[in-house]
Amino acid sequence: MKRVTQKDTNPFPHSDSNKRYYTYDYYLRTTYGGKCAKVTLDGGFTCPNIDGTKGKGGCIYCSARGSGDFSPAPTLSLAEQYALQTARIREKWETPRFIPYLQAHTNTYAPIERLRAVYAQALALPGAVALHIATRADCLPEDVLSLLRELSEQIPLTVELGLQSTSEKTARRILRGHTYAEFLDGYHRLRERVPRARVSIHLINGLPEESREDMLKTVTDVARLFPDEVKLHLLHVLKGTPLAVLYERGDYVPLTLEEYADTVVSQLRLLPPDVVIGRLTGDGAAEDLLAPAWSLKKLTVINEIDKRMANGGFSQGDLCKLHKK
Repeated sequence: MKRVTQKDTNPFPHSDSNKRYYTYDYYLRTTYGGKCAKVTLDGGFTCPNIDGTKGKGGCIYCSARGSGDFSPAPTLSLAEQYALQTARIREKWETPRFIPYLQAHTNTYAPIERLRAVYAQALALPGAVALHIATRADCLPEDVLSLLRELSEQIPLTVELGLQSTSEKTARRILRGHTYAEFLDGYHRLRERVPRARVSIHLINGLPEESREDMLKTVTDVARLFPDEVKLHLLHVLKGTPLAVLYERGDYVPLTLEEYADTVVSQLRLLPPDVVIGRLTGDGAAEDLLAPAWSLKKLTVINEIDKRMANGGFSQGDLCKLHKK
């Protein structure tokens, strides 16, 4: 008799595995007809939280590469970066489908002519089936929104917005440089002006002085927005950051694996079931990571979350009572 597996008993509709949440991999395979690979690129942009417009030095956890630690150097052209990255990817698996991902810093923060030129280069990359652009909600002026609308009519577009937390106290503590009200203004204008774009919201668990209740409130607030995608990150302590100073003098204690897994499971249950989960934990370059060490074992983290979802009989959205209008 065939052994009954978690996959066989999984009630979650947006899954063909044991995952009881809407994984990004499942979204890509069902949308594009097969495996897709995301290709991180550095367009050489800066950030208003670095150049003095909103602040200097970035958020307290940001590395010098501004989340672009796994991208090639911005001194290389996008085509050169893309060739290097896709060659590495093909060493792991073969796929003709790639998604260029402008990840480092704020990729809508530049004169419109430069943005247009960089986006055109990304569009021309061979095998690109979509494009992802990471930015801030306070960096979406009208001319940029018009350009993003043009872009969304040429290729499937996802705009990724860094929020991290809806708490104003936390925003000030991490030196984010804009309020939640400003985030909401940018989010709604993006939705209205670029209706064909998918919108992804980045959140970070374990920010300084945040409680489990704070993290769950953030997800509850974000769920009301019905984004297309949510990325859940673990806060990493990286060398050379203001957060590292707090950690080294004992003023910041990272989450344990158990605390993180428990929080993520609760967050998944609060998110609408048709929101794609772009990520369950973040990456930190091993040579720069101070803590938590357990985060280097990414599969262990994901397996712990999957185990808790299955053992509890939980699914994404089973505690969500929200309905789109």
